[in-house]
Amino acid sequence: MSRSITLQSVEELGGQSSVLARQRRDHEELDRLMHRYESGGLPSAERQQTLKDIFQLTFSHAFAEETVLWPALRRLAPDGEELTSQVEEEHQQINELAIEIQCTDPDDPWHEQLTADAFALIRQDIRDEEDVLLPRLQEALGHDAARLRRLGTTWETVRRTSPTRPHPAVSRRPPGNALAGIPLSILDRIRDALRPAPPGTSSVRPIAAVLTTTVLAAGLGFVLLRNRRSRAR
Repeated sequence: MSRSITLQSVEELGGQSSVLARQRRDHEELDRLMHRYESGGLPSAERQQTLKDIFQLTFSHAFAEETVLWPALRRLAPDGEELTSQVEEEHQQINELAIEIQCTDPDDPWHEQLTADAFALIRQDIRDEEDVLLPRLQEALGHDAARLRRLGTTWETVRRTSPTRPHPAVSRRPPGNALAGIPLSILDRIRDALRPAPPGTSSVRPIAAVLTTTVLAAGLGFVLLRNRRSRAR
């Protein structure tokens, strides 16, 4: 089996636009944000915003995996079903914890315990992906850089149009997640865009974000439809 993607150079991963390099960059950003939250010293509002940023990235990243990567791994690798079932269970647990965190007062000590549990699961998920699933996908694709880059482009398109909030009742697999993902993505990103803008920020920002989300969601629908037609041939 290929080495953990944490130990490989960008060139070994297939280049900057490879799905493996893109995944690793997201994982590094999640690690940075979690350390920022845990570091202490942040004002309460900024700390809670950092937590929201962590979950927004976590859920859009995971949705793209579940829609693009794990179906490919199940098709290409004999052990794909077993590997992806485990990581999908981790994603489901993170969704459920995020809902509980949202329903808990940030000043309640239980909020910090739930957050610590969620971070532990996110870190476990990252280790499982970087050490096992992604190397297995790399191996199943024959270390083909061109295929890894094409998969990376599809993954990035889906990630940019994915839901950004927890939806534990939604299926972790296509076609259920894909069908639910488009309306949920639009709803989530409208809610994200309509957060109060920082002082001095233009009020045009939420409108532009909503329009961008709608266009990107239409693109997601096209990508998913194209992929289904390709598999049907």
